[in-house]
Amino acid sequence: MKPVLALVGRPNVGKSTLFNRLTKSRDAIVADFAGLTRDRHYGNGRQGGHEYIVIDTGGFEPDASSGIYKEMARQTRQAVAEADAVIFVVDAREGISAQDHDIANYLRRLGKPCLLVANKAEGMLEGVQLGEFFELGLGEVLPVSAAHGQGIRTLVEKALEPLNLPEPGEEDEESEPGIIKLAVAGRPNVGKSTLINTWLGEERLVAFDLPGTTRDAISVPFERNGQRFELIDTAGLRRKGKVFEAIEKFSVVKTLQAIESANVVLLLLDATQGVTDQDAHIAGYILESGRAVVLAVNKWDAVDSYQRELVQRSIETRLGFLKFASMHFISAQKRQGLGPVWAAIIEAYKAANCKMSTPVLTRLLLEAVQFQNPQRAGMFRPKLRYAHQGGMNPPVIIIHGNSLEHVTAAYKRFLEGRFRKEFNLVGTPLRIQMKTSSNPYSEKESK
Repeated sequence: MKPVLALVGRPNVGKSTLFNRLTKSRDAIVADFAGLTRDRHYGNGRQGGHEYIVIDTGGFEPDASSGIYKEMARQTRQAVAEADAVIFVVDAREGISAQDHDIANYLRRLGKPCLLVANKAEGMLEGVQLGEFFELGLGEVLPVSAAHGQGIRTLVEKALEPLNLPEPGEEDEESEPGIIKLAVAGRPNVGKSTLINTWLGEERLVAFDLPGTTRDAISVPFERNGQRFELIDTAGLRRKGKVFEAIEKFSVVKTLQAIESANVVLLLLDATQGVTDQDAHIAGYILESGRAVVLAVNKWDAVDSYQRELVQRSIETRLGFLKFASMHFISAQKRQGLGPVWAAIIEAYKAANCKMSTPVLTRLLLEAVQFQNPQRAGMFRPKLRYAHQGGMNPPVIIIHGNSLEHVTAAYKRFLEGRFRKEFNLVGTPLRIQMKTSSNPYSEKESK
């Protein structure tokens, strides 16, 4: 499982800028005024061989009792509860504040690994200007500049150090051969646990409501028609204790980690509510992770024909990027439509691990080029010569040729359709990579 780092601090100390730096993205909106970030924001980061999840939070006021600040505090508490380590960000230029003391007191009571980071510290003398932050009682102060990228590598190393992570490669334990890891993902109350209990024929998941870290996954062994599965329920469980009393049941981190560890993801939607932003977010993460996916619309028996039509339209418009996935309409409570779902899960797993021979791929590529040439770019037209498989789960096809940087996204989709049809790649993403051959005469020409 990926470790989780939560960024915490008062407003306008640079948490979102640091989030973008850690995730090498621009996902978090950044502006020079306080209170811009309000909800939790999740992203993936990587340093060396270690991958991690970063949570950006809004300005934290632990004692906020009303209004938007109370909701922002609740969101931050949820992020801290989900995290393995907390990065407490302060402003090196403005110095310490009363709000910093309140946050430090809250974090000290939790007992989680906490790293104190002084942002906006470019050009400052560490021993002189940062000495006042030691009174927060959180140990060493690490100066960084998120805007300029200074001290970021050291920050990640120190944040991950107390977690005692295994060396890269040690934790990538393959599941037993023949076992399909199946994650059931979706929003709260769509019927994930009901579906798994229906499959198992018992109220199995209730017994798993035990205290433990938020990284724990609920894995249940299951066998059907001779095929062994490992079912992973992604419903966030509430931990006991005062610290977690206000924590919402749904945990985004648990869903992201379950998706990462699965072979196939069953994305469960609620027919009574249609497709929401949260559904689209989870679907996007499944696609980004390259996992095979099956769509299932639960509570189909609880809606009329008009509502069913609206649901189907919303899936086509909001989840159009999952057109390769098969869709099924089920009722977990009444055990309706579950048989075809199992067939689709096995089909998606086989497609994700499909082996494609180089001669067949090259033949399909040349036939596609003969049917429709790629668009010319100026004086040059891309020349696609041959293709081979570059990986599985998800399948990766590498195409070699000349001037391939000019191949349009539309032409890549055209090629993808050809490959999918030939190999019956239903339920899995397909990644096509272009590799342009180097010109052996370019160096001579330059001379």
